[in-house]
Amino acid sequence: MKYAHILMAFASELWAMQPEKLAAITEFLTTQADGVKFSAEEIEAKIAPQTAKAVARKEGDVAIVPIRGIISNRVEMMGNISGGGGTSVEAFARNLRMAADDEGVKTVILDVDSPGGTVSGVDEAAGLIHSYRGRKPIIAQVNATAASAAYWLASAADEIVVTPSGQVGSIGVYTMHNDISASLEKLGIRKSLISAGPFKIEGNPFGPLSEEALAYVQAQVDAVYEMFIDRVAMGRGVASADVRGGFGQGRMVMAKQAVSGKMADRVGTLEDTLARFGVAQRQPEQAGRRAFAGEREKRALTL
Repeated sequence: MKYAHILMAFASELWAMQPEKLAAITEFLTTQADGVKFSAEEIEAKIAPQTAKAVARKEGDVAIVPIRGIISNRVEMMGNISGGGGTSVEAFARNLRMAADDEGVKTVILDVDSPGGTVSGVDEAAGLIHSYRGRKPIIAQVNATAASAAYWLASAADEIVVTPSGQVGSIGVYTMHNDISASLEKLGIRKSLISAGPFKIEGNPFGPLSEEALAYVQAQVDAVYEMFIDRVAMGRGVASADVRGGFGQGRMVMAKQAVSGKMADRVGTLEDTLARFGVAQRQPEQAGRRAFAGEREKRALTL
């Protein structure tokens, strides 16, 4: 029942995510709602791979702040689904402030590998990234995917670097409405909704959307899309019309094409970017990364 309720909640979210990733999550939740249970390892493999668990750290005088996995404002929904993987916009903003305000940090690298996520909180976080430009270099290192909400954030940095096999883009916003009335009818269930307020139960899943409701939802999606377009245009130093009519139409773009199309600034690996800002490549036996968890998170960027 928990997963059925989570699936229902999808109808109230606006998404800036690769459609295929959201489709995989929806299929997973539907299977869970039908009673099929997965182990923790299977859930992680389907929804939140190991790469989503990176934490903020320092390499020399460079701070690395991750944007990994599914992005959510406070990540509770994705945490319930995936066992804790993904990026909380709230936690990301806190880590970014710590890095940018640390006098011992000369450069901030955003380590990006995300299919995107929900819209809530993303533009505010992008605005925070943009506000630090000029104080110290803010580099978005795409390693290897910055899709939709993740690109929304990356575009606010001073520079976007894409690993050679990486991709960026999927600019767009969408939502969904599930009409489950036919399924309930097969089960012999008929819902009676009692409400006050003319639009209070508009968009409920127990019937189709009215034309008026559909138009309202479309207007919301359009408004957030324009917000997305304007933020990308500001970050990339181009006109909103150029984004809307060019790379802002929803497709993913490979690294070299992204650079030639002004979606990114250069092709390079994380190691290349670190070396460019004075961090020498460590030997394999020294390459273990320090992780900071729970109560140590606040100290991560000051060690």
